[in-house]
Amino acid sequence: MKKISFLFCLTWILCLSTSKNLAQGLVRSTPEAEGVSSTAIEQFIDSFDAKKHELHSVMILRHGKVIAEGWWKPYAANLKHSMYSVSKSWTSTAIGFAVAEKKIQVNDKVIKFFPEYQDLANKPYIADLTIQNLLTMSVGHEVEPLRGVVATQTDWVKGFLSASIAYKPGTKFLYNTLATYMLSAIIQKVTGQKVVDYIAPRLFKPLDIQGVDWEVDPKGINTGGWGIRVKTEDMAKLGQLYLQHGKWKGKQILPVSWVEEATSKHIDQDPSASEEKKANSDWLQGYGYQFWRCRNGAFRADGAYGQYIVMMPEQDAVVIITSESHELQDDLNMVWKHLLPAFEKNSLAPNPTAQKHLSNKLRQLQLVAPPQENSVALTNWSNTSVQLDKNALNVEQIAFQFVGEKLNLQLTDNKQQKHLIPVGHGAWEMTSTEMPGPYLLRAAKANLEGQAPFKVASSYRWINQNTMEITLRFFESPHHWVWTCQVENGQFKMEVKNSFDRLNTIKVSGNVKL
Repeated sequence: MKKISFLFCLTWILCLSTSKNLAQGLVRSTPEAEGVSSTAIEQFIDSFDAKKHELHSVMILRHGKVIAEGWWKPYAANLKHSMYSVSKSWTSTAIGFAVAEKKIQVNDKVIKFFPEYQDLANKPYIADLTIQNLLTMSVGHEVEPLRGVVATQTDWVKGFLSASIAYKPGTKFLYNTLATYMLSAIIQKVTGQKVVDYIAPRLFKPLDIQGVDWEVDPKGINTGGWGIRVKTEDMAKLGQLYLQHGKWKGKQILPVSWVEEATSKHIDQDPSASEEKKANSDWLQGYGYQFWRCRNGAFRADGAYGQYIVMMPEQDAVVIITSESHELQDDLNMVWKHLLPAFEKNSLAPNPTAQKHLSNKLRQLQLVAPPQENSVALTNWSNTSVQLDKNALNVEQIAFQFVGEKLNLQLTDNKQQKHLIPVGHGAWEMTSTEMPGPYLLRAAKANLEGQAPFKVASSYRWINQNTMEITLRFFESPHHWVWTCQVENGQFKMEVKNSFDRLNTIKVSGNVKL
C-alpha cells in the first residue's frame, strides 16, 4: 500500500512539473494535428539554397502551438541570437505600454522630452517632429544619420537632433534606425528605466522570457533599433502575442488598439513603385509602427541578414527564422511558396512516417566545419608567434600553439588583453571569448558593453604547407569570420573575410617573432 501511495505521489509531482513547464513555454503539437503537412515543412526547409542562405533556426506555430522547430548546431534552443532590426518591434511594444499608461502620446513632439537641446528646436522641422514620425520612419532625413553618429559621437540624442531634416516629417519614408534609438531614449526619459528594464515586468514576465540583454549607447540607453538578444522561442512568443491581439493566457497585457495601430499601414515605402513591383516585394506593402506589412495579409518584425517574426493572421500562424541570408526577399518567397498553401483549415490525418522523417531532419541539423580536403606536410607552423601591423581587428599579436592537431590561438588586442581561443581541426571547438566578433555595428561606441563573453565555435584546415584557414563562428550572432593565414620567409599575411561582407577583405600583415 505504501509503495502504491509513493508511486501515486511521484506521478502526481511529475505531472505538476510537466504542467508547469508547459505553462511557462509554448505548447507543442504535431503539424498534421494543426492542419499542416510535415512534408510541406520539410520542403520549406530544403528550399533554402545554402549558397545564399545560412539558416540558424526555424520555428513554426499554428493555432498558438509549436509544430516544428530546429536549430543548426552550434546554434541551439537555449542560446540567444542577435536580432538586429527585429529589435525595433520590441521597442515599438515598449512605446505601446507607455502610451497605455498615459506616459506619452504618439503625437507628442520629440523635442519636448529633451529640453537640454532646446537650442536645436529652431532647426528646420525639428519642432514638428513627433513620436509617430519616429515610429513610421518618416522623420524626413535625406540620408539616414546612423553610422556617422554612432561610430564617432558619444551623445547620440544630440547627434540625431543635429542631423538636417530635408522633408516635412510624416511625408517621406526613409528607413531610420537612429529614429528607433530615439524611441528608446524617450522611454528612458519618461520612465527612468532602460527599455529592457521597463518592459521586463510588462512583457518578459507574463511571457516567461528570461535572460534578455540589449546593447547600449555610451550613456547607458538601449540602442532600440538593434541589439536585443533573445532566444528563438522568445521571438515566437512576441509574434503569438501580436497574433492574439495583445492577449496572453486570457489576460490583455497589451491593448488591442495598440496592436491594430502598430501593425497597420501608415506610410508607403515608395509611392511611385509600379503595381507589378509592389506585387513582387514584401518591402513595398506599407510600414506600421516598426512593423513591416507583407504580402498575403501578413506582417512582420524584420532584422538584417534574415531574422524574422512573420505573423499570418488569416492562417493563424507564426513563422520564425534566424539566419545569415544574402537574399532577403527569397527568404519570404519560400514562406509564401511552401508554407502558405500548406496551412489547411482543418486537421489532417496523422502521418507518422512523414512526422518521423521531419523530426529526424530537425534533430540532425548542423553547420558542418570546413573539412580538411588533402594531407599537408607542415614546415612553418611550429608554435609561431606574430607581431602584427596596425589593423582593423585591433589585434596586435597572434600566437599559434599546437597540441597534437588541436590549435590554441592566442590573440593580444590593442588594450593588451589576451584572448585564448581553442580551434579544432576539421571540427568545431567551442569556447567563449571577451573579443567581439564580426558585426555590422561593431564600430558603434559602447554598444557591446556588458555583452561579453561571446560564444564562438572555431575550426581550422590547411590549404597548403604555408597557409591555414581558420573559421571563427560567433554563434549568438548571425556572423562568422574566415581568416586565411600565411607564413613564408618570416613574413605573415592574413586575409579576413566577414561573412556579411563577401566583397571586401581586411588585409593584415606582420612579422614572425623569433
